[in-house]
Amino acid sequence: MTKRLRKITIVGGGTAGWMTALILEMVLSRTSAPKDRPGICLIESPNISTVGVGEATVPRMPVTLRQAGISERDFFRETNASFKLGVKFCNWNKDAKGNRIDYVNPFAHGQMLEGLETAEYFLRFGNGDRDFTQSISPHDDLGRMCKGARPLGAPEFEQRFGYAYHLDAVKFAGMLTKVCTKRGVDHIQDEVQSVELDEQGNVSHLMLERKGRHDIEMVIDCTGFRGLIINQALGEPFMDYSDYLPNDRAMALQIEHPDPEKIESLTRSTALGAGWTWRVPLFNRVGTGYVFSSAHRTDDQAADEYLEWLGDSGKGLTPRVIPMRVGRVRNAWVKNCVAIGLSGGFIEPLESTAIHMIDHAVRWFAEHLPTQDIEPALRTRYNRQMDKLYNEVLEFICLHYRLGNRTDDQYWIDARTEMKLPDRLAENLELWQHRLPMEHDIEFVSLFDHRVYQTVLLGKQVYDTGYGEGIRDRLRPLKKPIWFHWWKGARMHLNEILRTMPDHKTLLRDIRGELKKPGGCSDTHCGHAGRKAGSCCGSEYAEPGRNPKRCEGPAIVLGRLGMGRAMFDTRCGAAI
Repeated sequence: MTKRLRKITIVGGGTAGWMTALILEMVLSRTSAPKDRPGICLIESPNISTVGVGEATVPRMPVTLRQAGISERDFFRETNASFKLGVKFCNWNKDAKGNRIDYVNPFAHGQMLEGLETAEYFLRFGNGDRDFTQSISPHDDLGRMCKGARPLGAPEFEQRFGYAYHLDAVKFAGMLTKVCTKRGVDHIQDEVQSVELDEQGNVSHLMLERKGRHDIEMVIDCTGFRGLIINQALGEPFMDYSDYLPNDRAMALQIEHPDPEKIESLTRSTALGAGWTWRVPLFNRVGTGYVFSSAHRTDDQAADEYLEWLGDSGKGLTPRVIPMRVGRVRNAWVKNCVAIGLSGGFIEPLESTAIHMIDHAVRWFAEHLPTQDIEPALRTRYNRQMDKLYNEVLEFICLHYRLGNRTDDQYWIDARTEMKLPDRLAENLELWQHRLPMEHDIEFVSLFDHRVYQTVLLGKQVYDTGYGEGIRDRLRPLKKPIWFHWWKGARMHLNEILRTMPDHKTLLRDIRGELKKPGGCSDTHCGHAGRKAGSCCGSEYAEPGRNPKRCEGPAIVLGRLGMGRAMFDTRCGAAI
């Protein structure tokens, strides 16, 4: 009789290991009785530190935390988290006059107007001095004004707008460690000295430095770039992506907020000479880094360029250099081992997909949970799903480089002309010269649907700078009054949103429990407890070290403005 797995061993901690433990425990405890589900053990070296630079997430993250029963308030306190409404791309492209283009890829998308995409209307008619993102969502304006993602006093995880988080990756792993061990995950702090295989090539046991032999039924490799089990022990080939993506190194620094009271609710990606920088504003500091190509800059040259970009914020600091293994193992599941996180693969962090891919990898493994026989059909289907996920992310990242138009450095010319394109993306780019991306153009979607592609193409202004020449004349007939009638109403709602949403720092203090609230109303404008929403109490609330503010009204309940229905669809569109 086939036996169920009795134990799943995770090797490696950090975000990958502990996210794996969290989601496995969450899924298995909900779907099976205690006697039927395997125990979870995590072996973590006490001497290996985590990479700890993945500090931005995507909108699946709030869903996972909520499903796992983790308090959002505790999460914000313990990880110094902030809200992320999208990514602002700065200086990746030049407009028709040669000026830099800055645009936001928001966690939102346009909606249908009379059965047609808002992107089509925008491409045909434009919208004055507002770009596409500013026309279909409030995210760009909220980020620019350093506003938060929801009203004060709103319930945990309330999604008035599509949002994700910025977080301290090291503190996040520490929080997950506490949560998982409290829920019964066996945490072993020890060094793996060797990985032993049986006659069929499966991992039979690990030899640990202090505890000795550790028997294996199913093992998950979360050992990072070194791939201790999947690469070193099982010999699974690594598929290098250097032909597709130019960057292979990064350097990182943590800096202070220039103005601690102004926290942008966006991640920034700014193009430099041989790559791009990230800027991730947390509650207490800013995480920054430079992702670059070693074929175009030495470490010293890149450091000089990076520190010059940081200005006074980087004075006296020495960035930490991080070599990147960009690519993936051919198969994530080999024999009785599944590689998750950096051991399975890594695509540069331009769209903050690392934790998103961990999340999917673990959930899919739980769906394909084998018995002790490690059924090949389950393994084959899992690997096929992971192949689709990697291809989805690779294609979207390649898009940013292929549609760049900078010529001021050889790096940008090479990134545009010398890098290979995945076949499906090459076919789509030929198609999109004649029409905008449509739903069925994208074969697999976990995060990047056709509307996200629309946002990037319109954000980069590619149809004004030589790509798809004459496309406006080839668009299907559109009625101009439909577009501008819609925008007239949308603009009124946008103004109300911007007027009523709190500043980001105040919202974070509210969630962390640091605002003094001496009673009053529960209105979405001021967040005070005790009165009916929709009426303003006029009471005062105080922030630490600052003078009291008076709640002014009348406030409005944004959920009644038609958000997500009549005017804007501010959801992210991700498959969550």
